[in-house]
Amino acid sequence: MCTSILEIVETDGMGRGGEGWIDLTHVVVTYDHPHHALFEDAISLDFVNSALGPGSRIAVEISLDAAKALSAALQSAIRQAEFGGRGGYDSIKT
Repeated sequence: MCTSILEIVETDGMGRGGEGWIDLTHVVVTYDHPHHALFEDAISLDFVNSALGPGSRIAVEISLDAAKALSAALQSAIRQAEFGGRGGYDSIKT
């Protein structure tokens, strides 16, 4: 059964694909049947530049567990960056 979960987020950055580096405008996040990964369902991340067409994308398909670990790592890095790096957030006692 297809889940068809879809989220689209505007982004600002660069990504490197087969054609070299491209400016990124959006990230499309889905949870559905992957095209290449050998999972029943996967989190897919498509980093795109909408002005360059569908061929200009960086695609990633990962397991739900890998996506959870990635989300936790992103949250940790964001907290540390917001508190000046060097593990700042994690060392603060609340």
